[in-house]
Amino acid sequence: MTRRSVALLIETSNGYCRGLLEGICRFAQTRGDWSIQLNEQERGASPPGWLKDWRGDGIIARIETDQIGLQLQELRLPIVDLSAARLLPGIPWADTEDRAISRLAVEHFLDRGFVNLSFCGDPGFAWSNSRRDWFRQFAEEAGCRYFEYQTTHRYDAEYQWDKVRSSLSRWLKQLPKPVAIMGCNDYQGQLLLDVCRTASIEVPEKVAVLGVDNDSLICNLCQPQLSSVIPNTFSTGFEAAELLERMMNGEPVDANKPLVTQPRGIELRASTDTIAIEDPDVAKALIYIRRHAFENIRVADVLRESSISRRALEHRFTKVLGHTPHEELSRIRLQRIKQLLSDTNYRVTDIAKRTGYEYPEYMTAAFKRAVGVTPSEYRNQSQGQVLME
Repeated sequence: MTRRSVALLIETSNGYCRGLLEGICRFAQTRGDWSIQLNEQERGASPPGWLKDWRGDGIIARIETDQIGLQLQELRLPIVDLSAARLLPGIPWADTEDRAISRLAVEHFLDRGFVNLSFCGDPGFAWSNSRRDWFRQFAEEAGCRYFEYQTTHRYDAEYQWDKVRSSLSRWLKQLPKPVAIMGCNDYQGQLLLDVCRTASIEVPEKVAVLGVDNDSLICNLCQPQLSSVIPNTFSTGFEAAELLERMMNGEPVDANKPLVTQPRGIELRASTDTIAIEDPDVAKALIYIRRHAFENIRVADVLRESSISRRALEHRFTKVLGHTPHEELSRIRLQRIKQLLSDTNYRVTDIAKRTGYEYPEYMTAAFKRAVGVTPSEYRNQSQGQVLME
Protein backbone atom coordinates (compact mmCIF):
# COMPACT_ATOMS: atom_id res chain seq x y z
CA MET A 1 0.00 0.00 0.00
CA THR A 2 1.38 3.38 -1.04
CA ARG A 3 1.88 5.91 1.75
CA ARG A 4 -0.04 9.04 0.86
CA SER A 5 0.75 12.65 1.70
CA VAL A 6 -2.27 14.55 3.06
CA ALA A 7 -2.45 18.21 4.07
CA LEU A 8 -4.86 19.39 6.79
CA LEU A 9 -5.73 23.06 6.49
CA ILE A 10 -7.81 23.23 9.65
CA GLU A 11 -7.46 25.74 12.44
CA THR A 12 -6.18 24.41 15.75
CA SER A 13 -7.41 27.40 17.76
CA ASN A 14 -10.84 26.10 18.83
CA GLY A 15 -12.43 22.99 20.28
CA TYR A 16 -14.68 22.33 17.28
CA CYS A 17 -11.76 21.98 14.90
CA ARG A 18 -9.66 20.02 17.34
CA GLY A 19 -12.53 17.52 17.43
CA LEU A 20 -12.42 17.30 13.63
CA LEU A 21 -8.69 16.69 13.77
CA GLU A 22 -9.13 13.91 16.33
CA GLY A 23 -11.51 12.10 13.98
CA ILE A 24 -9.16 12.54 11.02
CA CYS A 25 -6.21 11.29 13.05
CA ARG A 26 -8.17 8.22 14.17
CA PHE A 27 -8.84 7.34 10.53
CA ALA A 28 -5.19 7.83 9.63
CA GLN A 29 -4.16 5.55 12.50
CA THR A 30 -6.64 2.77 11.77
CA ARG A 31 -7.54 2.87 8.08
CA GLY A 32 -5.11 5.00 6.10
CA ASP A 33 -1.38 4.98 5.55
CA TRP A 34 -0.97 8.75 5.59
CA SER A 35 1.84 11.21 6.02
CA ILE A 36 0.09 14.31 7.43
CA GLN A 37 1.07 17.94 6.97
CA LEU A 38 -0.62 20.13 9.63
CA ASN A 39 -0.02 23.79 10.34
CA GLU A 40 -0.86 25.58 13.58
CA GLN A 41 -3.31 28.20 12.36
CA GLU A 42 -6.44 30.20 13.19
CA ARG A 43 -9.72 30.74 11.35
CA GLY A 44 -9.34 32.73 8.16
CA ALA A 45 -5.55 32.40 8.10
CA SER A 46 -3.73 33.00 4.81
CA PRO A 47 -2.61 29.93 2.87
CA PRO A 48 0.71 28.62 4.19
CA GLY A 49 3.71 29.44 2.03
CA TRP A 50 4.51 25.81 1.27
CA LEU A 51 1.07 25.09 -0.19
CA LYS A 52 1.67 26.67 -3.61
CA ASP A 53 4.43 24.20 -4.52
CA TRP A 54 3.15 21.26 -2.46
CA ARG A 55 3.00 17.95 -4.31
CA GLY A 56 0.81 15.76 -2.14
CA ASP A 57 -2.09 13.39 -2.73
CA GLY A 58 -5.09 15.04 -1.03
CA ILE A 59 -6.33 17.81 1.25
CA ILE A 60 -8.91 18.23 3.98
CA ALA A 61 -9.55 21.92 4.55
CA ARG A 62 -11.87 24.47 6.10
CA ILE A 63 -12.12 26.81 3.14
CA GLU A 64 -13.08 30.09 4.80
CA THR A 65 -11.56 32.67 2.42
CA ASP A 66 -11.58 33.17 -1.35
CA GLN A 67 -7.79 33.35 -1.26
CA ILE A 68 -7.31 29.83 0.05
CA GLY A 69 -10.15 28.53 -2.14
CA LEU A 70 -8.48 29.79 -5.32
CA GLN A 71 -5.10 28.39 -4.34
CA LEU A 72 -6.56 24.98 -3.55
CA GLN A 73 -8.42 24.95 -6.84
CA GLU A 74 -5.17 25.45 -8.72
CA LEU A 75 -3.64 22.34 -7.15
CA ARG A 76 -6.19 20.03 -8.85
CA LEU A 77 -6.05 17.48 -6.05
CA PRO A 78 -8.79 15.54 -4.22
CA ILE A 79 -10.20 17.93 -1.59
CA VAL A 80 -12.83 17.59 1.15
CA ASP A 81 -14.17 20.85 2.59
CA LEU A 82 -15.20 21.10 6.27
CA SER A 83 -16.56 24.66 6.08
CA ALA A 84 -20.18 25.70 5.77
CA ALA A 85 -19.10 28.74 3.73
CA ARG A 86 -19.05 26.62 0.53
CA LEU A 87 -16.59 28.93 -1.21
CA LEU A 88 -15.38 26.22 -3.56
CA PRO A 89 -18.44 24.67 -5.24
CA GLY A 90 -18.22 21.27 -6.83
CA ILE A 91 -16.12 19.53 -4.18
CA PRO A 92 -17.40 17.20 -1.43
CA TRP A 93 -18.00 18.66 2.01
CA ALA A 94 -18.88 17.52 5.52
CA ASP A 95 -20.51 19.34 8.41
CA THR A 96 -22.70 18.99 11.48
CA GLU A 97 -26.42 19.59 10.90
CA ASP A 98 -27.49 23.09 11.93
CA ARG A 99 -31.15 22.10 11.87
CA ALA A 100 -30.60 19.45 14.54
CA ILE A 101 -28.41 21.80 16.60
CA SER A 102 -31.10 24.48 16.67
CA ARG A 103 -33.85 21.97 17.41
CA LEU A 104 -31.89 20.70 20.43
CA ALA A 105 -31.46 24.27 21.67
CA VAL A 106 -35.16 25.11 21.38
CA GLU A 107 -36.18 21.85 23.05
CA HIS A 108 -33.69 22.51 25.85
CA PHE A 109 -35.28 25.89 26.52
CA LEU A 110 -38.83 24.62 26.22
CA ASP A 111 -38.03 21.86 28.72
CA ARG A 112 -37.14 24.60 31.18
CA GLY A 113 -40.37 26.48 30.64
CA PHE A 114 -39.10 29.46 28.63
CA VAL A 115 -41.53 31.23 26.31
CA ASN A 116 -39.17 34.08 25.31
CA LEU A 117 -36.45 32.69 23.05
CA SER A 118 -33.62 34.65 21.45
CA PHE A 119 -30.70 34.06 19.13
CA CYS A 120 -27.40 35.94 19.13
CA GLY A 121 -25.38 35.39 15.97
CA ASP A 122 -22.50 36.53 13.80
CA PRO A 123 -23.81 37.32 10.29
CA GLY A 124 -20.41 36.77 8.72
CA PHE A 125 -20.69 33.01 9.10
CA ALA A 126 -23.04 30.89 6.97
CA TRP A 127 -23.45 28.32 9.76
CA SER A 128 -24.54 31.07 12.19
CA ASN A 129 -27.20 32.29 9.77
CA SER A 130 -28.40 28.73 9.19
CA ARG A 131 -28.68 28.08 12.94
CA ARG A 132 -30.54 31.38 13.36
CA ASP A 133 -33.08 30.54 10.68
CA TRP A 134 -33.80 27.08 12.09
CA PHE A 135 -33.90 28.37 15.67
CA ARG A 136 -36.43 31.04 14.71
CA GLN A 137 -38.59 28.50 12.86
CA PHE A 138 -38.67 26.04 15.75
CA ALA A 139 -39.27 28.80 18.31
CA GLU A 140 -42.20 30.22 16.34
CA GLU A 141 -43.66 26.76 15.70
CA ALA A 142 -43.64 26.23 19.47
CA GLY A 143 -45.60 29.46 19.97
CA CYS A 144 -42.70 31.32 21.63
CA ARG A 145 -41.86 35.00 21.31
CA TYR A 146 -38.69 35.29 19.22
CA PHE A 147 -35.95 37.94 19.37
CA GLU A 148 -32.54 38.13 17.75
CA TYR A 149 -29.34 40.13 17.78
CA GLN A 150 -26.56 40.07 15.19
CA THR A 151 -23.16 41.35 16.24
CA THR A 152 -20.71 42.92 13.83
CA HIS A 153 -18.76 40.11 12.18
CA ARG A 154 -15.71 39.77 14.36
CA TYR A 155 -13.33 39.58 11.38
CA ASP A 156 -14.62 42.83 9.87
CA ALA A 157 -12.29 45.80 9.94
CA GLU A 158 -15.14 47.77 11.57
CA TYR A 159 -15.40 45.41 14.53
CA GLN A 160 -14.84 47.24 17.83
CA TRP A 161 -15.03 45.24 21.03
CA ASP A 162 -16.37 48.03 23.25
CA LYS A 163 -19.09 49.07 20.79
CA VAL A 164 -20.27 45.48 20.39
CA ARG A 165 -20.46 45.04 24.16
CA SER A 166 -22.34 48.31 24.68
CA SER A 167 -24.87 47.52 21.95
CA LEU A 168 -25.33 43.98 23.23
CA SER A 169 -25.87 45.26 26.76
CA ARG A 170 -28.65 47.60 25.61
CA TRP A 171 -30.34 44.75 23.74
CA LEU A 172 -30.15 42.41 26.73
CA LYS A 173 -31.63 44.99 29.09
CA GLN A 174 -34.69 45.60 26.91
CA LEU A 175 -35.54 41.91 26.39
CA PRO A 176 -38.55 40.55 28.29
CA LYS A 177 -37.49 38.39 31.24
CA PRO A 178 -36.99 35.56 31.80
CA VAL A 179 -35.47 34.89 28.40
CA ALA A 180 -33.34 32.09 26.96
CA ILE A 181 -30.66 32.91 24.38
CA MET A 182 -28.80 30.64 22.02
CA GLY A 183 -25.38 31.95 21.05
CA CYS A 184 -24.31 30.81 17.58
CA ASN A 185 -21.24 29.21 19.18
CA ASP A 186 -19.42 29.12 22.52
CA TYR A 187 -17.52 32.30 21.72
CA GLN A 188 -20.81 34.17 21.38
CA GLY A 189 -22.16 32.46 24.51
CA GLN A 190 -19.12 33.59 26.49
CA LEU A 191 -19.61 37.15 25.23
CA LEU A 192 -23.26 37.10 26.31
CA LEU A 193 -22.38 35.87 29.80
CA ASP A 194 -19.65 38.46 30.22
CA VAL A 195 -21.98 41.30 29.18
CA CYS A 196 -24.70 39.98 31.53
CA ARG A 197 -22.23 39.98 34.38
CA THR A 198 -21.09 43.54 33.65
CA ALA A 199 -24.72 44.70 33.37
CA SER A 200 -25.71 42.90 36.61
CA ILE A 201 -28.24 40.69 34.80
CA GLU A 202 -28.88 37.48 36.72
CA VAL A 203 -27.90 34.26 34.92
CA PRO A 204 -29.69 31.88 34.57
CA GLU A 205 -32.67 33.29 36.52
CA LYS A 206 -33.30 36.25 34.19
CA VAL A 207 -31.24 35.26 31.16
CA ALA A 208 -30.30 31.65 30.34
CA VAL A 209 -27.47 31.26 27.81
CA LEU A 210 -26.60 28.27 25.64
CA GLY A 211 -23.57 27.96 23.36
CA VAL A 212 -22.63 25.52 20.62
CA ASP A 213 -19.47 23.37 20.20
CA ASN A 214 -18.91 22.42 23.86
CA ASP A 215 -15.38 23.84 23.82
CA SER A 216 -14.41 22.89 27.38
CA LEU A 217 -11.84 25.66 27.68
CA ILE A 218 -14.34 28.41 26.85
CA CYS A 219 -17.31 26.83 28.67
CA ASN A 220 -15.45 26.27 31.92
CA LEU A 221 -13.84 29.72 31.90
CA CYS A 222 -17.27 31.39 31.80
CA GLN A 223 -18.96 32.66 34.95
CA PRO A 224 -21.31 30.89 35.35
CA GLN A 225 -20.08 27.96 33.30
CA LEU A 226 -21.67 27.75 29.86
CA SER A 227 -24.11 25.03 28.78
CA SER A 228 -23.44 23.99 25.20
CA VAL A 229 -24.65 21.82 22.32
CA ILE A 230 -22.21 18.96 21.67
CA PRO A 231 -21.46 18.45 17.96
CA ASN A 232 -20.14 15.06 16.84
CA THR A 233 -16.96 16.52 15.37
CA PHE A 234 -15.08 13.25 15.78
CA SER A 235 -17.44 11.46 13.39
CA THR A 236 -17.41 14.42 10.99
CA GLY A 237 -13.61 14.35 10.82
CA PHE A 238 -13.45 10.56 10.53
CA GLU A 239 -16.01 10.43 7.72
CA ALA A 240 -14.29 13.29 5.88
CA ALA A 241 -11.00 11.37 6.02
CA GLU A 242 -12.74 8.22 4.82
CA LEU A 243 -14.20 10.17 1.90
CA LEU A 244 -10.81 11.62 0.96
CA GLU A 245 -9.28 8.13 0.99
CA ARG A 246 -11.95 6.99 -1.50
CA MET A 247 -11.26 9.99 -3.71
CA MET A 248 -7.52 9.33 -3.67
CA ASN A 249 -8.30 5.73 -4.67
CA GLY A 250 -10.08 7.07 -7.74
CA GLU A 251 -13.56 6.08 -6.58
CA PRO A 252 -16.48 8.26 -7.78
CA VAL A 253 -18.16 10.43 -5.12
CA ASP A 254 -21.23 12.67 -5.18
CA ALA A 255 -20.02 16.23 -4.53
CA ASN A 256 -23.63 17.39 -4.13
CA LYS A 257 -24.38 15.04 -1.25
CA PRO A 258 -22.74 16.32 1.95
CA LEU A 259 -21.70 14.17 4.87
CA VAL A 260 -23.89 15.51 7.67
CA THR A 261 -23.53 14.33 11.26
CA GLN A 262 -25.98 14.83 14.10
CA PRO A 263 -25.13 16.58 17.40
CA ARG A 264 -24.68 14.31 20.40
CA GLY A 265 -26.73 16.31 22.90
CA ILE A 266 -26.31 19.18 25.35
CA GLU A 267 -23.76 19.51 28.13
CA LEU A 268 -25.75 21.09 30.95
CA ARG A 269 -23.87 23.63 33.02
CA ALA A 270 -24.93 26.49 35.27
CA SER A 271 -25.86 29.00 32.53
CA THR A 272 -29.15 27.18 31.73
CA ASP A 273 -29.68 25.21 34.94
CA THR A 274 -32.98 26.82 35.87
CA ILE A 275 -36.75 26.39 35.59
CA ALA A 276 -38.66 29.35 34.12
CA ILE A 277 -42.09 28.17 35.31
CA GLU A 278 -44.43 30.40 37.31
CA ASP A 279 -46.45 27.55 38.83
CA PRO A 280 -44.43 26.72 41.99
CA ASP A 281 -45.84 23.19 42.37
CA VAL A 282 -45.00 22.25 38.79
CA ALA A 283 -41.56 23.83 39.08
CA LYS A 284 -40.86 21.95 42.31
CA ALA A 285 -41.97 18.65 40.80
CA LEU A 286 -39.89 19.21 37.67
CA ILE A 287 -36.77 20.05 39.64
CA TYR A 288 -37.22 16.92 41.76
CA ILE A 289 -37.64 14.73 38.66
CA ARG A 290 -34.53 16.11 37.00
CA ARG A 291 -32.40 15.75 40.11
CA HIS A 292 -33.50 12.20 40.94
CA ALA A 293 -34.59 10.68 37.60
CA PHE A 294 -31.81 8.09 37.65
CA GLU A 295 -32.53 6.86 41.19
CA ASN A 296 -35.38 4.46 40.35
CA ILE A 297 -38.02 6.96 41.50
CA ARG A 298 -41.72 6.73 40.66
CA VAL A 299 -44.42 9.36 40.28
CA ALA A 300 -45.44 8.51 43.86
CA ASP A 301 -42.05 9.81 45.01
CA VAL A 302 -42.66 13.05 43.13
CA LEU A 303 -46.08 13.40 44.78
CA ARG A 304 -44.52 13.07 48.25
CA GLU A 305 -42.55 16.23 47.44
CA SER A 306 -45.73 18.03 46.38
CA SER A 307 -48.59 19.54 48.39
CA ILE A 308 -51.30 18.75 45.81
CA SER A 309 -53.07 15.62 44.60
CA ARG A 310 -51.88 13.44 41.75
CA ARG A 311 -54.77 14.50 39.54
CA ALA A 312 -54.10 18.20 40.17
CA LEU A 313 -50.35 17.83 39.60
CA GLU A 314 -50.82 15.90 36.36
CA HIS A 315 -53.36 18.44 35.10
CA ARG A 316 -51.16 21.46 35.89
CA PHE A 317 -47.98 19.69 34.73
CA THR A 318 -49.60 18.85 31.38
CA LYS A 319 -50.96 22.38 31.02
CA VAL A 320 -47.51 23.91 31.48
CA LEU A 321 -45.26 21.34 29.78
CA GLY A 322 -47.60 19.42 27.49
CA HIS A 323 -47.05 16.02 29.12
CA THR A 324 -47.41 14.21 32.46
CA PRO A 325 -44.80 13.77 35.22
CA HIS A 326 -44.46 10.11 34.23
CA GLU A 327 -43.79 11.06 30.61
CA GLU A 328 -41.21 13.62 31.75
CA LEU A 329 -39.45 11.00 33.86
CA SER A 330 -39.41 8.57 30.93
CA ARG A 331 -38.18 11.28 28.54
CA ILE A 332 -35.23 12.24 30.73
CA ARG A 333 -34.22 8.62 31.20
CA LEU A 334 -34.53 7.98 27.46
CA GLN A 335 -32.23 10.91 26.65
CA ARG A 336 -29.63 9.60 29.09
CA ILE A 337 -29.84 6.06 27.73
CA LYS A 338 -29.28 7.35 24.19
CA GLN A 339 -26.25 9.34 25.32
CA LEU A 340 -24.69 6.38 27.13
CA LEU A 341 -25.31 4.09 24.18
CA SER A 342 -23.72 6.56 21.77
CA ASP A 343 -20.79 7.74 23.86
CA THR A 344 -19.75 4.77 26.00
CA ASN A 345 -19.20 1.03 25.83
CA TYR A 346 -21.21 0.31 29.00
CA ARG A 347 -23.20 -2.91 28.90
CA VAL A 348 -26.99 -2.63 28.68
CA THR A 349 -27.27 -3.98 32.23
CA ASP A 350 -24.96 -1.23 33.49
CA ILE A 351 -26.89 1.46 31.60
CA ALA A 352 -30.15 0.21 33.14
CA LYS A 353 -28.69 0.63 36.63
CA ARG A 354 -27.33 4.08 35.79
CA THR A 355 -30.70 5.32 34.51
CA GLY A 356 -33.04 4.16 37.26
CA TYR A 357 -34.29 0.82 35.93
CA GLU A 358 -34.44 -2.06 38.37
CA TYR A 359 -34.24 -4.66 35.60
CA PRO A 360 -32.52 -4.29 32.19
CA GLU A 361 -35.45 -6.06 30.53
CA TYR A 362 -37.75 -3.21 31.60
CA MET A 363 -35.36 -0.66 30.12
CA THR A 364 -35.02 -2.57 26.86
CA ALA A 365 -38.80 -2.87 26.47
CA ALA A 366 -39.39 0.82 27.28
CA PHE A 367 -36.59 1.87 24.92
CA LYS A 368 -37.85 -0.19 21.99
CA ARG A 369 -41.40 1.04 22.56
CA ALA A 370 -40.22 4.68 22.39
CA VAL A 371 -37.50 4.47 19.74
CA GLY A 372 -38.52 1.48 17.64
CA VAL A 373 -35.23 -0.43 17.98
CA THR A 374 -33.46 -2.22 20.83
CA PRO A 375 -30.65 -0.49 22.76
CA SER A 376 -28.07 -2.68 20.99
CA GLU A 377 -29.46 -1.80 17.58
CA TYR A 378 -29.48 1.89 18.48
CA ARG A 379 -25.84 1.68 19.59
CA ASN A 380 -24.82 0.10 16.29
CA GLN A 381 -26.67 2.77 14.33
CA SER A 382 -25.34 5.74 16.30
CA GLN A 383 -21.74 4.65 16.71
CA GLY A 384 -21.48 3.03 13.29
CA GLN A 385 -18.02 1.82 12.41
CA VAL A 386 -16.24 4.98 13.61
CA LEU A 387 -16.19 4.57 17.36
CA MET A 388 -16.02 0.80 17.23
CA GLU A 389 -12.49 0.74 15.82
